[in-house]
Amino acid sequence: MAFETSTCLRNQVMYSVFVRQYSREGTFAKVEEDLDRIRALGVDVIWFLPIHPIGKKCRKGSLGSPYAIADYRAVNPEFGTLEDFRRLVAAIHARGMKCIIDVVYNHTSPDSWLAQNHPEWFYHKPDGSFGNRIGDWSDIIDLDYGNRALWAYQIETLKFWAGIVDGFRCDVAPLVPLEFWLKAREEVEAVRPGCIWLSESVEPEFTAANRARGMSSLSDAEIFRAFDISYEYDVYGDWTRCLCGEETLAQYAEAVNRQECIYPGNYVKLRFMENHDRPRAAFMVPSPSARRNWTAFLYFQKGMTLLYNGQEASCEHRPSLFERDPIDWRGGEDISKALRALYEIRRHPLLREGSYHLADAGHGVLRAEYRKDGKRLVGVFSTEGKPALIRSGVPDGAYRNLISGETVLAEDGLLSVKGEPIVMEAEAAPIS
Repeated sequence: MAFETSTCLRNQVMYSVFVRQYSREGTFAKVEEDLDRIRALGVDVIWFLPIHPIGKKCRKGSLGSPYAIADYRAVNPEFGTLEDFRRLVAAIHARGMKCIIDVVYNHTSPDSWLAQNHPEWFYHKPDGSFGNRIGDWSDIIDLDYGNRALWAYQIETLKFWAGIVDGFRCDVAPLVPLEFWLKAREEVEAVRPGCIWLSESVEPEFTAANRARGMSSLSDAEIFRAFDISYEYDVYGDWTRCLCGEETLAQYAEAVNRQECIYPGNYVKLRFMENHDRPRAAFMVPSPSARRNWTAFLYFQKGMTLLYNGQEASCEHRPSLFERDPIDWRGGEDISKALRALYEIRRHPLLREGSYHLADAGHGVLRAEYRKDGKRLVGVFSTEGKPALIRSGVPDGAYRNLISGETVLAEDGLLSVKGEPIVMEAEAAPIS
């Protein structure tokens, strides 16, 4: 484990920005203009999808994927200049937020600077040509970390960017050797103490398939040795199966609870309902009332909360990775005010240090609870957005819903759920 990882990360919210689609202009400057609005949502860390130039060879779509990088040490001229980016980061810092950038170290575009200048640092097929080990990634070629000179170049690149930003989100990090990440973390720490390391850890099925092909693919447990935060793809499949009716809430809760005993005590999972690779929350949960509950649950979950740009506008359409496809900021309900209220829940100290347990309370209701030193924080979420009567699990009394400010009554060991999310501290006032 990255033993120095602070559990304070569990009190934070990360906001993911795809510069190309964030505005019609698709520039760093337009993001900078919007920083006050982002901060007002309750955001601690801004993560930028790759900001580097994109290769032209084998492009997908007319503009290419930002994950087919041509030069790790430059910025995409479509977005602006390096100085524009430095100015943007300074503006982020001035508002009390941190900034991380995407690091795509498993592969480059086929016409990248590295491919042209150091072809020996790449994976080669039996015929000697460049290639990649994941067939449908046709716009990239894999790097070969068997060459230590590549390690030195990549780490120097990280140290350069660490002089500007506060951390890195590392794309398909499990496909890069753990020993590399450990060394990179150690060396970058000298440049940026407290650097944030987020791993795009992968689905269990992806790991199993890669290992079956003879590839190295790190488990989440291995990833946590070098990274502060990992994706929750280990349970995302359970969530989608639950939404599709293929898995029960109890099964989903069991999968989440398992994380409490298989990862280190200071583990931090990145909790999300959507990201640039997955469908929008408004698509996955079309009912506004159900989505309010799942969003509140997102903020209550143990880990760091992720918002993907446009989620606050309830956008249903996920922007293309390969074409100009700007976010329609008026495409749905604006939930910014609700997110700000949930941010106050996110900052509760029990979410940082408490033990966590999730249960199916019946009738489509999830009941989550943190405990520490006799204190309890209870969350009740109607995943279908419907009224229900459940066992309260708390002493009878009057409670304040920390989300809405309304009074919630527990009587005869029962709780009447009105269809809206509830978060309450478990010390109750007597019922008069």
